[in-house]
Amino acid sequence: MTLSSVNTAAARTLTEMNTAEARKQPHLTIARSETHDTLRNCVRRSLNDYFNQLDGEAVSELYPMVLAEMEIPLLEKVLEYTRGNQTKAAELLGLNRGTLRKKLKQYGLL
Repeated sequence: MTLSSVNTAAARTLTEMNTAEARKQPHLTIARSETHDTLRNCVRRSLNDYFNQLDGEAVSELYPMVLAEMEIPLLEKVLEYTRGNQTKAAELLGLNRGTLRKKLKQYGLL
Protein backbone atom coordinates (compact mmCIF):
# COMPACT_ATOMS: atom_id res chain seq x y z
CA MET A 1 0.00 0.00 0.00
CA THR A 2 1.46 3.35 -1.05
CA LEU A 3 1.25 6.64 0.82
CA SER A 4 -0.97 7.97 -1.96
CA SER A 5 -3.45 5.11 -1.59
CA VAL A 6 -3.46 5.55 2.21
CA ASN A 7 -4.20 9.28 1.82
CA THR A 8 -6.92 8.53 -0.74
CA ALA A 9 -8.46 5.92 1.57
CA ALA A 10 -8.31 8.35 4.52
CA ALA A 11 -9.95 11.09 2.48
CA ARG A 12 -12.64 8.66 1.30
CA THR A 13 -13.26 7.56 4.92
CA LEU A 14 -13.60 11.17 6.07
CA THR A 15 -15.95 11.91 3.18
CA GLU A 16 -18.07 8.89 4.06
CA MET A 17 -18.17 9.95 7.71
CA ASN A 18 -19.51 13.34 6.68
CA THR A 19 -22.48 11.98 4.75
CA ALA A 20 -25.93 12.39 6.26
CA GLU A 21 -26.26 8.62 6.57
CA ALA A 22 -22.98 8.23 8.45
CA ARG A 23 -23.71 11.10 10.86
CA LYS A 24 -26.62 9.15 12.34
CA GLN A 25 -24.21 6.89 14.24
CA PRO A 26 -21.05 7.99 16.03
CA HIS A 27 -17.74 7.00 14.44
CA LEU A 28 -14.89 6.67 16.90
CA THR A 29 -12.55 4.82 14.59
CA ILE A 30 -10.08 6.41 12.20
CA ALA A 31 -8.91 3.43 10.16
CA ARG A 32 -9.31 -0.31 10.16
CA SER A 33 -6.55 -2.38 8.65
CA GLU A 34 -3.84 -4.79 9.60
CA THR A 35 -1.33 -1.95 10.01
CA HIS A 36 -3.48 0.70 11.72
CA ASP A 37 -5.14 0.61 15.11
CA THR A 38 -8.48 2.18 15.83
CA LEU A 39 -8.77 5.30 17.91
CA ARG A 40 -11.19 3.47 20.19
CA ASN A 41 -8.65 0.71 20.88
CA CYS A 42 -5.89 3.25 21.58
CA VAL A 43 -8.12 4.99 24.11
CA ARG A 44 -9.14 1.67 25.63
CA ARG A 45 -5.49 0.61 26.07
CA SER A 46 -4.52 4.00 27.50
CA LEU A 47 -7.33 3.85 30.05
CA ASN A 48 -6.41 0.29 30.91
CA ASP A 49 -2.80 1.37 31.52
CA TYR A 50 -4.00 4.35 33.58
CA PHE A 51 -6.13 2.19 35.86
CA ASN A 52 -3.39 -0.42 36.20
CA GLN A 53 -0.94 2.26 37.36
CA LEU A 54 -3.24 3.74 40.00
CA ASP A 55 -2.18 1.21 42.61
CA GLY A 56 -5.29 1.81 44.70
CA GLU A 57 -5.30 5.62 44.48
CA ALA A 58 -8.70 7.27 44.37
CA VAL A 59 -9.78 8.76 41.05
CA SER A 60 -12.09 11.70 40.48
CA GLU A 61 -13.03 13.85 37.50
CA LEU A 62 -11.83 11.24 35.03
CA TYR A 63 -14.19 12.39 32.28
CA PRO A 64 -12.83 15.95 31.91
CA MET A 65 -9.28 14.62 32.11
CA VAL A 66 -9.88 12.15 29.28
CA LEU A 67 -11.64 14.81 27.19
CA ALA A 68 -8.70 17.17 27.59
CA GLU A 69 -6.26 14.39 26.68
CA MET A 70 -8.24 13.78 23.49
CA GLU A 71 -9.15 17.36 22.59
CA ILE A 72 -5.70 18.93 22.88
CA PRO A 73 -3.95 16.74 20.27
CA LEU A 74 -7.08 16.82 18.11
CA LEU A 75 -7.12 20.61 18.08
CA GLU A 76 -3.36 20.80 17.54
CA LYS A 77 -3.40 18.42 14.57
CA VAL A 78 -6.47 20.01 12.96
CA LEU A 79 -4.88 23.46 13.23
CA GLU A 80 -1.67 22.07 11.79
CA TYR A 81 -3.65 20.47 8.93
CA THR A 82 -5.47 23.73 8.19
CA ARG A 83 -2.24 25.75 8.59
CA GLY A 84 -3.72 27.70 11.47
CA ASN A 85 -6.91 28.66 9.65
CA GLN A 86 -9.46 28.63 12.47
CA THR A 87 -12.45 28.94 10.14
CA LYS A 88 -11.40 25.84 8.20
CA ALA A 89 -10.52 24.04 11.44
CA ALA A 90 -13.95 24.79 12.90
CA GLU A 91 -15.64 23.51 9.73
CA LEU A 92 -13.53 20.35 9.73
CA LEU A 93 -14.40 19.71 13.39
CA GLY A 94 -18.07 20.56 12.96
CA LEU A 95 -17.81 23.36 15.51
CA ASN A 96 -18.77 27.00 15.53
CA ARG A 97 -15.64 29.17 15.18
CA GLY A 98 -16.42 30.79 18.54
CA THR A 99 -16.58 27.38 20.21
CA LEU A 100 -13.25 26.45 18.65
CA ARG A 101 -11.65 29.66 19.93
CA LYS A 102 -13.08 29.02 23.41
CA LYS A 103 -11.52 25.54 23.43
CA LEU A 104 -8.19 26.87 22.15
CA LYS A 105 -8.12 29.43 24.96
CA GLN A 106 -9.20 26.82 27.51
CA TYR A 107 -6.18 24.66 26.63
CA GLY A 108 -3.74 27.53 26.17
CA LEU A 109 -3.45 26.93 22.44
CA LEU A 110 -4.27 30.49 21.42
